[in-house]
Amino acid sequence: MTTDLLETIKDGVAVLTMNRPDRLNAMSRPMLDAMLEALARLADDPEVGAVVLTGAGRGFCAGGDVKAMAEGTELGGTTMEEKAQALRSRMETSRLLHEMPKPTIAMVRGAAAGAGLSLALACDMRVAGDTARFGTAFARVGYSGDFGGSFFLTQLVGTAKARELYYTAELLDAQQALALGLVNRVVPDAGLEEETMALARKIANGPRVALRYMKRNMNAAESGSLKEQLDLEAWHHTRTGMTEDHREAARAFVEKREPVFKGR
Repeated sequence: MTTDLLETIKDGVAVLTMNRPDRLNAMSRPMLDAMLEALARLADDPEVGAVVLTGAGRGFCAGGDVKAMAEGTELGGTTMEEKAQALRSRMETSRLLHEMPKPTIAMVRGAAAGAGLSLALACDMRVAGDTARFGTAFARVGYSGDFGGSFFLTQLVGTAKARELYYTAELLDAQQALALGLVNRVVPDAGLEEETMALARKIANGPRVALRYMKRNMNAAESGSLKEQLDLEAWHHTRTGMTEDHREAARAFVEKREPVFKGR
């Protein structure tokens, strides 16, 4: 059991907190192994409707542990193949954040850099405090980048801007990130947790089956053709029309009241 990752569940929202505040939550193998286990489990937990990823203390996540990089112990393994496989297995955290059948939200206070930025970008949404800072950082340490950052950043800001941010490792403040579409909302640091959790609870209390299929649609739209997307939407729309939540929402609309969703 590691203390590098903390987990709480309340009101249908699971909060995963990267917990190495003395290192700006730089990644560790125990942290990533715990995150892999937690995300896979939460994906199937019927009590959880949304997942929030955040960091303890004054930063979100500084990315890889530079001290471990300098010592050559960051990745584990001895051969190139062993090191690459060890890294690839832990990069599944990004895929799970992106593909798990529940909305994921990054709550960003302070620095989100390198692979820490990649984790934030892997989430469906990002809510940033007004003092948040974002940077790819890889060029600063002679790395090409990992945890899917090049994929997610290209999707969010376009290939030309993504290349610029990778090649230059330029730091963005919260308002610059908002203008680029890198984050969804910027709020005062003092209200960051309150606003993010209110958003997460609203989503978690929504029509969970419909949200699951919405996420599938959005992910498919990143690489599919229009015809494939129309086919997928037709099946998913028909499927969600058969849920109790849809029938409840239709009744609530007619009765001029708020629907009460049950995730069925």
